[in-house]
Amino acid sequence: MNEIVEAPLRIGSVPLASRVILAPMAGVCDLPYRRIAKAHGAALVCTEMVSDKGLVYHNGHTQEMLQIAKDEHPLSLQLFGADPASMAYAAAAAEEAGADLVDINMGCPVKKVVRNGAGAALLQDLPRAEAIIRAVVQAVSIPVTVKMRAGWDAAHVVAPALAERAEAAGAAAVAVHGRTREAFYSGKADWRVIADTVQAVSIPVIGNGDVVDGPSARDMLQQTGCAAVMVARAAQGNPWIFSQITHYLTTGETAAPPTAWERYTQILAHLEALVAYKGEYIGIREMRAHASWYTRGLYGSAALRERINRTVSVAEFRAVVEEMRRHAAGD
Repeated sequence: MNEIVEAPLRIGSVPLASRVILAPMAGVCDLPYRRIAKAHGAALVCTEMVSDKGLVYHNGHTQEMLQIAKDEHPLSLQLFGADPASMAYAAAAAEEAGADLVDINMGCPVKKVVRNGAGAALLQDLPRAEAIIRAVVQAVSIPVTVKMRAGWDAAHVVAPALAERAEAAGAAAVAVHGRTREAFYSGKADWRVIADTVQAVSIPVIGNGDVVDGPSARDMLQQTGCAAVMVARAAQGNPWIFSQITHYLTTGETAAPPTAWERYTQILAHLEALVAYKGEYIGIREMRAHASWYTRGLYGSAALRERINRTVSVAEFRAVVEEMRRHAAGD
């Protein structure tokens, strides 16, 4: 196992320090959280998915999503769309913004994305998917990756075939989520699809789905032969997971979980970063979700979430968390 972990991993020209990657997640992977994940050991951080049309038409909110901090690198900027030309334009904009990699979303199951032919809809149109990949590869000088699901449904598992097309079109790596679009996030991820994809291509395959700790990351690496693991929902409110998984993979030992005091301290730091980035009104409201994730399993967390959800200012939010932090410290 250690031989797998210690071998250097590169995605195209981009070297990674470990085998643990933050998955792109809408509503989670904004700039403040990416910086937190990077500080906690994520080898690669990925943005929320960015609309190609939003960049083509210079939408203000979409343009803001291109902001990248110096301490985020290496960073992958994920794009979604259904048109090769507009995806190529968006990829060039991503490279100009400073992204180290461009990732193409071919797995998002949400209706508003799929009905426009993007995301998981491309699992039903492999020629168009390949055309998009080829156009993006030709538009940039940085590595291009593709994130996909196993297939549209259990009767149409296409990840290995799509990965072959991606490699032929010039992609530097693919990430495979072992669930179909039909499954959304229910049930258990099918890691056999990831293993089949590894066998189908020579470029790195990143495994995604049900990696929640060191042992599950080890199991995925061993059972599928994938080059790295991508952590999604298990990273919500738990940036420590990146260093914990790396520690387990390299030593076989389970790192101690963060204490309640450490969790509350991280909430306060995250709050300050989010408010500084998005302003008090939006920052507080988005931080409520993060706080609920950070406090899962803590004593009194339900009552704490109720209090936090009533706060309307940074001062109020901070006061509630500070009170709980003092309690956790025994003051």
